[in-house]
Amino acid sequence: MSAYAATFFVQSEGKGTYEITREIERLVMESQIKTGTVTVFVAHTSASLVIMENADPSARRDLEAFFDHLVPEETPYFEHTHEGPDDMPSHIRMALTRTSEVIPVVKGRMTLGTWQGVFLFEHRSAPHTRRVVVSVIGESV
Repeated sequence: MSAYAATFFVQSEGKGTYEITREIERLVMESQIKTGTVTVFVAHTSASLVIMENADPSARRDLEAFFDHLVPEETPYFEHTHEGPDDMPSHIRMALTRTSEVIPVVKGRMTLGTWQGVFLFEHRSAPHTRRVVVSVIGESV
């Protein structure tokens, strides 16, 4: 059994989805692990990860619009607003999604579906630098 870990950073431009599939694929190949799993983790409380449609950007825009509707900013009963009106909504959006994803690795590649991609889901309005940790474990033969 082999293990490999790496970190990379994503510079967001504010709220939205940012595809990180290629960077994860590069790290899986670099790991030289042929069969196992890759775990992707975003180390933040106001950003998350989603596996989502990667062919048609309108699917991601609809997801983003849904979350804006589901957890609106400027909700009057939120107390945690020290960093602005998107402060608490960003934490709730993160809690409703995921901070990690586990994807099988077969023949040295992630086994995502044809139209699937891995995305950082930025929930804050301002640009941020987000740290993403990738861990690959498995057999290298």
